[in-house]
Amino acid sequence: MNQASRPLRTVLYIPASKERALEKAKSLPADAIIFDLEDAVAPEEKAAARELLRETLAEGEYGSRMKIVRINALGTECGMQDAAAVADMACDAVLLPKVEGPGDVAALADIVPDKELWTMMETPRGCLNALAIAEALRVGGFVMGTNDLAKEIGARFRADRLPMMTALQTCLMAAKAAGIACIDGVYNAFHDDEGLRAECEQGRAIGMDGKTVIHPAQLAIANEVFAPSSDDVELAKRQIAAFDEAMAAGQAVAVVDGKIVENLHVATARATLARAEAIAAMEAA
Repeated sequence: MNQASRPLRTVLYIPASKERALEKAKSLPADAIIFDLEDAVAPEEKAAARELLRETLAEGEYGSRMKIVRINALGTECGMQDAAAVADMACDAVLLPKVEGPGDVAALADIVPDKELWTMMETPRGCLNALAIAEALRVGGFVMGTNDLAKEIGARFRADRLPMMTALQTCLMAAKAAGIACIDGVYNAFHDDEGLRAECEQGRAIGMDGKTVIHPAQLAIANEVFAPSSDDVELAKRQIAAFDEAMAAGQAVAVVDGKIVENLHVATARATLARAEAIAAMEAA
């Protein structure tokens, strides 16, 4: 499932058990929301959280935001109960944690027959099987679970994320090959704007479609970084215009700002404009 036309700059985690948080999310500038039934919900609250989430989603007040429900792993009793419950919830996708291969996706697909399926990429085996998972039935996106992944591989947290880069790029390449979304992991220090911006810039530079965030205060920076800037849009327009002029003159390439512009650059420029327009339309809605 190709996610290219849908902006997913920011994907906000919200505890499914917190009524106030669920209400507040209706007005936050997130492109997508992960309603979390897993880590954010205590074991004794999970049954009540399912019912609260069902009722809240049925109200349909989240506008154009993509609505994703993260369930517990299918190997748990809660996971099976979550999957059965979410099958008829008013959400866009179901997010499965601890996915290690396409068989995990197939098991969820049998229980949830009509929704898009997303997977948490947070184990070594899952990352090594990324392409098979990306190409599995109805998979629409990856969410990088960098905290769990760091624990599983024994990686240290560094500002440059070098210990995580093989896993991040393996999953990213698989997602791009399959035409699905790949959303970067969370930045834990939600008061550190400078660190957040740097990590968003890195994720954007390597090709991530957006960033998962754990606090509303992180939305503005992530939205800004993962959207085309005004300079990006202006350059894209100039590249397209120059290339069209060159083609009209019988030339195969153009030059903009001293750099060659070919077909591939024009394709990127058109994608930049399309993304900017999609973001503008979504924000207007």
